[in-house]
Amino acid sequence: MASLLQQFQQDGYLVLENFNTPAECDAVMQRGEELASNFNFDGHPSVFQTTDQAKTSDDYFINSGDKISFFFEKDAFDTTGKLKGDLFHSLNKIGHGLHDLDDVFNAFSRSPQMKQLAHDLEMDNYVIIQSMQIFKHAKIGGVVDTHQDSTFLYTEPDTCIGFWFALEDATKENGCLWAKPGGHTEPLRSWFRKKDEGGTEMFILNEEPYSMEGMIPLEVKKGTCIVLHGLLPHYSLPNTSGKSRQAYSIHTIDRTATYPKKNWLQRDMHSLKGFSK
Repeated sequence: MASLLQQFQQDGYLVLENFNTPAECDAVMQRGEELASNFNFDGHPSVFQTTDQAKTSDDYFINSGDKISFFFEKDAFDTTGKLKGDLFHSLNKIGHGLHDLDDVFNAFSRSPQMKQLAHDLEMDNYVIIQSMQIFKHAKIGGVVDTHQDSTFLYTEPDTCIGFWFALEDATKENGCLWAKPGGHTEPLRSWFRKKDEGGTEMFILNEEPYSMEGMIPLEVKKGTCIVLHGLLPHYSLPNTSGKSRQAYSIHTIDRTATYPKKNWLQRDMHSLKGFSK
């Protein structure tokens, strides 16, 4: 039987069922709702999209790496700029420093099972650089276009590994992940980075379009952990169902790799921690 590391190296992803208990998932969802209820919405939303991110990036987004920040769905506002619904159900996600700044998210991110998994995957030099609670609310949760995580967390050599935790059941109806087994052997297509003159850009590294052939749905139950290689193409469709699809994700990099100053997300690399609390 192949080890977890061998399977990950072959497929570019892992699906680990019953990784977290329902109670652990519920605690994260409850904490996210508490954080949102205390968010002082000042009328200047930062909307998250994986396409044309440069157009919607602002100082709030760029400076969110070591903060707890709130991002809205692109269709959450009417033509006058007012929310169509209540604030919580208008949010796309909370990010990007939850794992370092909140006790509940810290405990979840650095659980005993995560520490063991990191060891099994030979990630002793890895640190957690960002985290997100992703809501994917019923009816409003938007599409996440095909992308590679290393686009947003570029290192030399490539070392990005993501962990995606299903806080609720994820199905084709409510927007589960789709991924391409073995797709991590493809080249990195783009690098989302800061421009010298200010702002951000999606710098194209390889113009070859993603092939959607071979993409499969990763329908998983609550408590499942999906491990994603940074080069693995993946996406999710809009949630058109009546059930939300909350998830939590963390992204990690090898602390020994080069992390360019051009990367949009900047942290004090010496202060970043791995999976030990």
